[in-house]
Amino acid sequence: MTHRSDSALVAIRKIQRQIEIDTRKLAQSAGLTPSQLVVLHILASRGETAIGDIVKSTQLSNATITSLVDKMAERGLVSRRRCEQDRRRVWLTLLPPGREALKNAPNPLQEKFEGRFDALDDWEQAMLVAALERVAGLLDADSLDVAPILTAGAIVPRPNGD
Repeated sequence: MTHRSDSALVAIRKIQRQIEIDTRKLAQSAGLTPSQLVVLHILASRGETAIGDIVKSTQLSNATITSLVDKMAERGLVSRRRCEQDRRRVWLTLLPPGREALKNAPNPLQEKFEGRFDALDDWEQAMLVAALERVAGLLDADSLDVAPILTAGAIVPRPNGD
């Protein structure tokens, strides 16, 4: 290995480790995963929202959102109701305990990143995106289907088997 490849791998590992630390910290302090926190933020900003709209907003799978909602509903953070016109459609509402959990949740790593990234000049944002996409390609990770949420955990390959 070259010195530069070592430096690149150390930087990747630091990012990975910080995501793991932040995910653990969020789980310990608020009892939430980053994905659950994102769903709570969506509900807080939009009010009652269809699960399908949350799937589109988060780019998480229907099954993942259903699992998240099941856990949050069990804890009394959200409520579900079926649409009377279309029984396949399910609406979510943020409940007071969910608002409280959201209020008490620490500022996650994702928000810190987004704020700092958005403050960069356009050319620097484009350069970083290009570099990160190139790194994903070098690691054969460009075919993974992932949501734009910083979280530690399983990453599911695309359905075509890649």
